[in-house]
Amino acid sequence: MIISLIGYMGSGKTHISKILSEKINFELIDLDKEISRRNKLTIPEIFEKKGELYFRKLEREILEELLASQQNIILSLGGGTPVYYNNMEIINQNSKTIFLRASISTLSERLSKQKEKRPLIAHISDENLPEFIAKHLFERNEFYNKSQFQVVTDSREPEEIVNEIIEKLNL
Repeated sequence: MIISLIGYMGSGKTHISKILSEKINFELIDLDKEISRRNKLTIPEIFEKKGELYFRKLEREILEELLASQQNIILSLGGGTPVYYNNMEIINQNSKTIFLRASISTLSERLSKQKEKRPLIAHISDENLPEFIAKHLFERNEFYNKSQFQVVTDSREPEEIVNEIIEKLNL
């Protein structure tokens, strides 16, 4: 079984996927880290040197490859992954999809502390961050909402979120 965690940056995909993989003993693959590893470049470097189009094409190829696996995997996807090509359709067809939903205020609070690691928001002031997130979420929620399951992450302990995912998937 493949479990795909989907959501906006700061929704908890990386953190929750680590705990979930340990708890149910599934291999964890972070799509962005896998792309970086194979290219020997960070995601910002790929965007800068080769462009977003190159990145999205590569992302799609690696995504297809991972979704064809017969192993038990937890796939932590990039926030933009579901938005491009027909990625959300193939993710839904080949895995159990969980949308980690967080409010704009929760995302703003979390992301304001991680700006240096997030090229997309590095240049945005804390004051303008909620508006930026709101606009972005408005565009992406159409795709995120196609997930088979949704789990709200606001004001919740990671362990509680993981237990809800396990319960929803009957694991």
